[in-house]
Amino acid sequence: MRNITVKVHPSKSNLKKKDQLAWKIAEISSDKAKLNKDAIEMVINRIIDNASVAIASYNRKPVVSARQMALAHPRKNGANVFGLNPKVKVDCEWAAWANGTAVRELDYHDTFLAADYSHPGDNIPAILAVAQQKGCNGLDLIRGILTGYEVQVNLVKGICLHEHKIDHIAHLGPSVAAGLGSLLKLNTETIYQSVQQALHTTISTRQSRKGEISSWKAFAPAHAGKLAVEAVDRCMRGEGAPSPIYEGEDSVIAYVLSGPGKKYIVPLPKVNEPKKAILETYTKEHSAEYQSQALIDLARSLNKKIKNLNNIKKITIETSHHTHYVIGTGANDPQKMDPYASRETLDHSIMYIFAVALEDGAWHHVKSYTPQRARRKSTVQLWRKIATKENKKWTKKYHNRDPKKKCFGGKVIVKMKNGSTISEEINVADAHPAGKRPFGRKEYINKFKVLTDNIISKKESQRFLKCVQNLRKLKPKDLKGLNVEILPKMRKRIKNGKSIF
Repeated sequence: MRNITVKVHPSKSNLKKKDQLAWKIAEISSDKAKLNKDAIEMVINRIIDNASVAIASYNRKPVVSARQMALAHPRKNGANVFGLNPKVKVDCEWAAWANGTAVRELDYHDTFLAADYSHPGDNIPAILAVAQQKGCNGLDLIRGILTGYEVQVNLVKGICLHEHKIDHIAHLGPSVAAGLGSLLKLNTETIYQSVQQALHTTISTRQSRKGEISSWKAFAPAHAGKLAVEAVDRCMRGEGAPSPIYEGEDSVIAYVLSGPGKKYIVPLPKVNEPKKAILETYTKEHSAEYQSQALIDLARSLNKKIKNLNNIKKITIETSHHTHYVIGTGANDPQKMDPYASRETLDHSIMYIFAVALEDGAWHHVKSYTPQRARRKSTVQLWRKIATKENKKWTKKYHNRDPKKKCFGGKVIVKMKNGSTISEEINVADAHPAGKRPFGRKEYINKFKVLTDNIISKKESQRFLKCVQNLRKLKPKDLKGLNVEILPKMRKRIKNGKSIF
């Protein structure tokens, strides 16, 4: 690995391409690096994971809307739409839009947290869609996905967006563009321009994850993927991009992030060094914001130890800066304590999540979010006894550069009405690579089977799992096999409302 120093340069310095971050990203995207065996296996795991959550969200409104929009753009030799018969094909950018929304809707796929947040699995829908339309094979797809993960993970390590209230899809646009460059074997110059265009067009604010959180939270990564596909298409036609997009005098760093005086250090592999960043990422056992995963596991444990929850006086969760200020009481969002809040908002309230997990001793991607569940009197009473607090110890653990020491948990202090205290802490979720029950292929397959049960046939389940685990050997015509078709009875008739498409 090498550390790239990124800072603003005045226009008169005429910064050379080879010294720009976008060029260095393009270099590794166009290199001939060998494929790491473990990384290949993890790509397969993540395609299974994406399919699980995409199919489970098939009939949810944002997913339906995105799919209807995509179906208005049919293409004979296009890409597949998750859940539909593989004979149904649409323009790849619209497949990226529909499938990206389906993957993101339940907030239930993989994550990487460092200086910023990310869901690297968001790279897969766009890269897969283009692979299907352009006749790529399984190895091409693997290379594209590994590059997408590599770029996004390392941008997340080096550049913090959220402190400037910029949404994390600003790292996703460049990573998808880079992944597409690897997939299509584009030259360094074309990828360089594509990365810059994709970043320029995918900068948006974090208001999409603040206050009353709307369905845009699910659409945002799909939008970034779609814009990245379009950026690559333009650059393949010889068009250019605002440059240098990171280091320029009026660039992203200069006026969107920390300004001309700031230096960022972004790690990247050397040219032709195997791309293994995907191995540093982790998926979710529970459908909720990643920073709540370990605390759900802790709540489930406490459920067995506290016999009467009515005897609780107060619960304090000591945790990292990110957890406290994003999904905790430090966010100062009254909506996070509102029983009538949207599912998207509840998903970003550790107070609600912890209360439900503590009461039920479990967490469910549907049942734990229903309006009836959120408004249960006992839940609301317990919910309002919970507060978070930043503890520097947990913030330091959160930012540890060693993946084996990085932690996303916290300490829970339960004060009872009789004056006694129960205190427990957890470093990482049970399903984390360093947790009690790390996810392996068996767990990914089980998650797929649980989430798709009664939505797809057993025959379709077996077919897909056999196909995806043979990813390295898939020919172009076989990539349609990575789509999963749902049972006819699950296809609700949707009336098209007033729209443009």
